[in-house]
Amino acid sequence: MQTVTTTRRALLTLLGGAVVAWPCAVRAQTPAKVYRIGLLNAADGVPDTSPNGAALIRGLARRGYALGRNLVFERRGAEGHLDRLPRLVDELVASQVDVIVTFGDPPALAAKPGTSIPVVVVNAGDPVGTGLVESLARPGGHLTGISDMSAELASKRLEFLQQMAPSLRRVAILWNDRNPSMTLRYRVFAAGAQALGLSVQPLDVREPDDFDRAFAAMQRDMPDALLMVTDALTLRNRKRVFEFAVAHRLPAIYEFDSLVRDGGLMSYGPDLDESFDRVAALVDRILKGAKPADLPFEQPTRFRLVINLKTAQALGLDVPPTLMALADEVIE
Repeated sequence: MQTVTTTRRALLTLLGGAVVAWPCAVRAQTPAKVYRIGLLNAADGVPDTSPNGAALIRGLARRGYALGRNLVFERRGAEGHLDRLPRLVDELVASQVDVIVTFGDPPALAAKPGTSIPVVVVNAGDPVGTGLVESLARPGGHLTGISDMSAELASKRLEFLQQMAPSLRRVAILWNDRNPSMTLRYRVFAAGAQALGLSVQPLDVREPDDFDRAFAAMQRDMPDALLMVTDALTLRNRKRVFEFAVAHRLPAIYEFDSLVRDGGLMSYGPDLDESFDRVAALVDRILKGAKPADLPFEQPTRFRLVINLKTAQALGLDVPPTLMALADEVIE
């Protein structure tokens, strides 16, 4: 009789333990939430292997997000047609993304009135001047992000160009006049050049055919150097700019180091990894419940000077030792 009682008691204990453990097992098997992040670009959709895509993935991975596990990207690219951006915003809203990451000003300006979904902006030139946010400290609304400090870096870029080309007296500035934020950026560069005692040759383009017109204008009255303002249009035609610069031995500076890896001479701009790491941090905070209006619009703190020696040789330029010493990366 004692044996039966003991066995019965052991069985009840075992069953009770199973009842307690069962909810824990169910919780352990519950799949992790999958977050959907929209990527909106004025050029092509942002691939994982692109400099921007890879840097964003690295930043998100540091915070526990992995594509195919708990993260999905919804990619949209306007292919240089800015009028397509509002429709692409609608598509991202319909796909029920949790956050939209926009690259540059035009996608952000399209997302501002087009949705109430949180938006994180990267490479915004002047977020206050373009009307994206009320102030850097208090963005208001549903947008936050990180700027590329184009206005603050204008003079420094021109100074590096002067070091590369000591005889610099006149600089051509190439920009997309159809893009209001790029026109604002051109004005900042032009003011910076004039402050350094340089004259400016404005080269406004609106479509691919306009690049031939800009090249012809330079051939008629060749400047001493070139500065290219980067947006979807100029980015998609960058190889033509590189080829013209080499053919006419024209020193040029660009805003982002990816352009130097593609064949440009030199660049000075924000450190890509830092910018996208901070974008990833903002996305993470929003996914965890923070509101964009409460997250200050950030500014980069690390900047990189990159020089392509192969392009310098093709241009017949000897890079000054002082400039080589300042370079964060030299591509040979």
